[in-house]
Amino acid sequence: MRMQKKDTLPSKVCASCGRTFTWRKKWKRDWSSVKYCSDKCRSARGTAVR
Repeated sequence: MRMQKKDTLPSKVCASCGRTFTWRKKWKRDWSSVKYCSDKCRSARGTAVR
């Protein structure tokens, strides 16, 4: 796979903070199940950040 520009990669909105985050290579196998942009947001999933 050749390197792509960031604007061509798929993106999602974080379920915790509402920010947009883009695809990362480490999420290649389970991109459909990724909901949070970071570990901090995943640990705060019970509370509303915004």
